[in-house]
Amino acid sequence: MHLRRLAVIAALLAASAAADAQRPRARQLGVPFDGTPGPLNAITDVAGVEVGFTTLIRGEGRRIVGQGPVRTGVTAILPRGKATLEPVFAAFYAGNGNGDMTGTHWIEETGVLETPVMITNTLSVGTVRDATVEWMVQRNAPGPFWYPVSTETSDGGLNDMKGLHVKREHAMQALDNAKGGPVAEGNVGGGTGMNCNGFKGGSGTSSRVLAQAQGRYTVGVFVQCNYGSRSQLRIAGIPVGREITGRDPCVAQRLDPPLTAADGRALPLCGTTPPPEQMPAEDPEQGSIIIIVATDAPLSPDQLKRMVRRVALGMGRMGSINGNGSGDIFLAFSTANRGVDWGNSGRSTLPPPTMQRLGSGLMDPLFTATVEATEEAIVNAMVAAETMDGADYRRSWRLPHDQLQAILRKYNRLTLP
Repeated sequence: MHLRRLAVIAALLAASAAADAQRPRARQLGVPFDGTPGPLNAITDVAGVEVGFTTLIRGEGRRIVGQGPVRTGVTAILPRGKATLEPVFAAFYAGNGNGDMTGTHWIEETGVLETPVMITNTLSVGTVRDATVEWMVQRNAPGPFWYPVSTETSDGGLNDMKGLHVKREHAMQALDNAKGGPVAEGNVGGGTGMNCNGFKGGSGTSSRVLAQAQGRYTVGVFVQCNYGSRSQLRIAGIPVGREITGRDPCVAQRLDPPLTAADGRALPLCGTTPPPEQMPAEDPEQGSIIIIVATDAPLSPDQLKRMVRRVALGMGRMGSINGNGSGDIFLAFSTANRGVDWGNSGRSTLPPPTMQRLGSGLMDPLFTATVEATEEAIVNAMVAAETMDGADYRRSWRLPHDQLQAILRKYNRLTLP
């Protein structure tokens, strides 16, 4: 029995790996986007940036706090990779602050980011933050202390979040696994149990490369997408969320008492069609999104603040209002200007090193790239995500690719024939 179980697990892992290799991205489905992406169309198109994941999926059925089901994980973003923990200039901004991002006071004060950026679920921020400190100590990172950036979105719908299943070793594994190259999307890392715009969400990424005359700089975006409502969802300017059918919230199996929506009505059994008067209303937005922007353009912290504010405009293209229940928190960093400011992690020197700063009049192409890459990263997260059944048999449907293409074709917005 044990060998048979191992064989089944191996087969499932192999199938999952094959699915990852074949999983289309939004452009491959014919979704139109503006701008020119980098070779990977990922945040790792910015040289030196590395991304790592730990994904935790186990158990099914009724939620039992401390036991599961588990649908969660950790994502690590290292601005300069593991080879060096040298600081970068950075800035953060909250479109709506119903969320958490540690370490931002020092970034706001100095404009310097001295640690990896970690993304997980809401109740695991502290565990991941402390594990990052331990990881930096083990690597003999410079400086007497640090303020790690640990941030979150809530996977409480699909995951036994109160069970605190993310442990220190999971955060350290994500850091150790971080690498450049293609970036996994969908149900991975901190995005494993997330929902986005009324469908299954998760991790997504995109990039833009500026024209030669604009400096040939790269902008990369990574999102952990868990915000929004279906009625607001727009893709390529079309309100596709209002036209998609057959993917209403439901449960794979009924419990007693039944799982209910915010309006108190029981979620229907998946595959059934209850009368309209029994259908739950759309839940109010109570999600979040974390968006990380990387660039190799030589920007000062005040310019990065200007840039990171534009992230909300990318969300706005998709219908977001940065709702009251959402933690829409953004951070941008630049890998240029190495050795200029070490924050707490090194000694300042005299004479001060030379710093480069792009002229303010040259910022518009970077603003545009930020908006465009943000929009595409969110759609990529939704396109990559797979349907998931989580705690209490709650189902989160993936965005149906066929319906999305049909709707965009109807409005002459599909790029495929």
